[in-house]
Amino acid sequence: MEHVPPPSEELARLDRELAELDARRAQLLTRRAWLLAALRPPAPTAAPGWNPSAWGAPPGGGPGAPAQPWGYVPPKQPSAPRSAQNVLLTLGGLLLTVAAVAFTLVSWGSMGIGGRSAVLAVVTLGALTAPAVLLRRKLAATAEALAALALVLTLLDAYAVHAVAAPDTDGLGFTAVASAVLAALWTAYGLALGTLRLPLPAAVVLAQWPLLFWAWAAGAPALVVGWALLATAVLDGTIALLGKGAGVRITACVGGAVMGFSALLVGLTLSTTASGPLGAVAPGALLLTAAAAALAGAWRAPKGFARTGGVVAGLAAVAAVGGVPAHAVPDGWQVLVYLLCGLVLTAVVRSRLPGNATRGVLAASGAVLAGALVWALPPVAAVLLGPVTLLPDVWAGSPEDFRSALGSTLRWPELSAAPVVLALVAGLLGAAYRWWPSLARLAAPLGEPGAAEAGVPAAGTPGAGVPGAGVAGAETAGAGAPGAGTPGAGAPGAGAASAGVPGAGAAAPWPAWPAWSGAGAGSGAGVRRPSGAALRGAAGAGAVALGWGALLLAGAVLNVPYALALAGETVLVAGLLALAVRGAGSGRGASAVPVTSLVGAVAGAASVGVLSLASEGASYAVVGALAALFAGAAVRAGSEVPRAVFAVASTVMATVLTGFAGRSLGLAPHETAPLVLLVPALTVLLGARLRRNPVALPVELTGALGALVAVGLAVPDAPFLALVLALCGVLAAGAAARPERRPVAGYLAAALFVLATWVRLAASEVSFPEAYTLPVTVPALVVGFLRRRKDPEASSWAAYGPGLAATLLPSLAVAWTDTDWLRPLLLGVAALVVTLLGARYRLQALLVLGGAVLALDGLHELAPYVVQVAGALPRWLPPALAGLLLLVVGATYEQRLRDARRLKDALGRMR
Repeated sequence: MEHVPPPSEELARLDRELAELDARRAQLLTRRAWLLAALRPPAPTAAPGWNPSAWGAPPGGGPGAPAQPWGYVPPKQPSAPRSAQNVLLTLGGLLLTVAAVAFTLVSWGSMGIGGRSAVLAVVTLGALTAPAVLLRRKLAATAEALAALALVLTLLDAYAVHAVAAPDTDGLGFTAVASAVLAALWTAYGLALGTLRLPLPAAVVLAQWPLLFWAWAAGAPALVVGWALLATAVLDGTIALLGKGAGVRITACVGGAVMGFSALLVGLTLSTTASGPLGAVAPGALLLTAAAAALAGAWRAPKGFARTGGVVAGLAAVAAVGGVPAHAVPDGWQVLVYLLCGLVLTAVVRSRLPGNATRGVLAASGAVLAGALVWALPPVAAVLLGPVTLLPDVWAGSPEDFRSALGSTLRWPELSAAPVVLALVAGLLGAAYRWWPSLARLAAPLGEPGAAEAGVPAAGTPGAGVPGAGVAGAETAGAGAPGAGTPGAGAPGAGAASAGVPGAGAAAPWPAWPAWSGAGAGSGAGVRRPSGAALRGAAGAGAVALGWGALLLAGAVLNVPYALALAGETVLVAGLLALAVRGAGSGRGASAVPVTSLVGAVAGAASVGVLSLASEGASYAVVGALAALFAGAAVRAGSEVPRAVFAVASTVMATVLTGFAGRSLGLAPHETAPLVLLVPALTVLLGARLRRNPVALPVELTGALGALVAVGLAVPDAPFLALVLALCGVLAAGAAARPERRPVAGYLAAALFVLATWVRLAASEVSFPEAYTLPVTVPALVVGFLRRRKDPEASSWAAYGPGLAATLLPSLAVAWTDTDWLRPLLLGVAALVVTLLGARYRLQALLVLGGAVLALDGLHELAPYVVQVAGALPRWLPPALAGLLLLVVGATYEQRLRDARRLKDALGRMR
């Protein structure tokens, strides 16, 4: 009979066989790969740095030899011969250079004129000729080392010629001529030996100095030095654009950047320190020429350099054109002149400049605008925060004017143009917000190059004419998305222009900058960019914020009277509240304007509220008006969050008014505390009226903070503090009448009543602890009884434990130090009653707590007598009694264990 194994055993056997088959298959595949590699013809020499084993292919063992099996680790190769050769050549060239320098500086004077000439001629000519011979023999590294030596020798030759042949020649002038001659020599030498990489970059470095040293030697003014620097920078730019080889271009770029920056710095310094408009013309010409040169370079430069050139050109043009009228305007207005010049740069969008250069010029315009705002915004902060200086002298009297109330040390006459700057930028942003689609169509051509990179439809592509399909509107589109590609020249619709479709590209008024896109043309998804609606909302928010700041700052610049400043700032708060109420509940993109208005209204209200503290009447008028404005805004707002913010602000203003009332009545701070509680009481009533309205909770929490302020005011006087705590408890109990507030307000009310009782007792100098603990114990026991009545299975420790411990434990601690008999007696009676109740109703907490306190209390009362008896007995008797006790316990050990288990079980069955 055939044996059939159970299923589990058969399954295990099948798994083992399959594992063996997999292992055998892996071995055969490895052997097959090795054989294929052995039969394959030898591969061509790999490029330097290419490692075939890194891609999983077996490394070869040599030409025509089979590859090594997988897992083979080749031995560590020695240093490459080329690297060792470079090290040797570098060290040799360095030693020869040191020897040549030492010979020229030290041993020169020991030879005659013939020897000097012979040595210079032979060594220099040999060093210049040797690289050509070495290049013909394919020794390029050795030729580079000797070329470097020849460069040093030519510099030493120039020094030697000046020291011997022309010692009286001016050093700066001779250096200028020598650097020019050496630059020409090394340029010709490098072009003749095109393989060498050192001569042409060295010629570029030497070409940096002739004009600069010539101007320095001639004692030319700073303007001429600036022109020399600019001419050198233009030469470097030309070399960077037309030169061959990365070394030449990089050297020219670095030199051009340094020389160009130096020229711009000279021109800007001369323009800003000129004595008048005519004196700024010549530096302006230097700056304008630099701008033209940078723009010409940007026309042909690659993308990144073109944008940098556009930025430099824009900034230089602003400095050149704005420097002349800036000296004709009063102090403080120069920033406005430069800002106007910077805004003129935006006209470049209608020019025929390349897209990258245009973006650079627009970036320069934005930089000028940002600099103007950085200059104009700190005075706005001074206006908002300046009234804080009035806090130490509340109601000391109305100041004469606005600046006196601010207490700022700013030079206000020099800031007279700041409100104009803010108003101008606010107007531009407001116009952009109002005519956003037109602005988007105007700037749509700049988006075409960036859109192709970011995978976003550009003008002339399918979807470009759809509103919101502009550069910034395609938030997550990638190049691989449907419709994201740009059709070819012959594709249908390739000639369509987005400018002809209303709203085309309305998503963004500027191009999709590649730094924002985060994805190339081949990527399937790009970094999320802000939508057109969000950008438009940001423009509107900026217009609101800057316009509000301009109006605030205008009052300080004009130094209006104090009353007019208060009225003006209050009206501004009302206007911001109107904007916030009107825009509340708008869409995602348009929400920036109401949010900015809301923040500005709250900040402005705080500032004008503090500003009004100089006068009693002004304080009532301003804070009352603000409370009414915020209350009205809370009623009219359509969104929950703005409505809650407005309601909270109105509650805060009302609380401040109650504090004003107490000060007007001549009340002390602790006597003002009950008045302050009027607003929390109103918030409790309002919360009961609003019930589950989302505004109710913020209003009630604000009222609770007002109650906390009242408690803080009443702290110096204990009876008033007890009164205020009791009133707060009443308010909390009123809030606890509502089911949704009961879990928190109920416990808070109990805690406040207990605190009020304790404070009152402490004020009456009551010292026995039961007066403090019984007000806690009685309500706690009542609550525990009600809980046990509702849930008989509830633990007695949770129901009665806290209440009993609150009184029994402190009383026991005091009883152990009390020499009188009354407290221990009353405590023992109370503990006995508690223990009996626990035994009667089988409540574990009552039995354990009562029994423990009763035992400890009895021990305290019996301790003196025990001590007296122990002193009267013989000294051998206590050890004898202890031994007898141990014998009895040991003899009845099993019985005692059973008794302990029964006691434990009995206690465990209790609740």
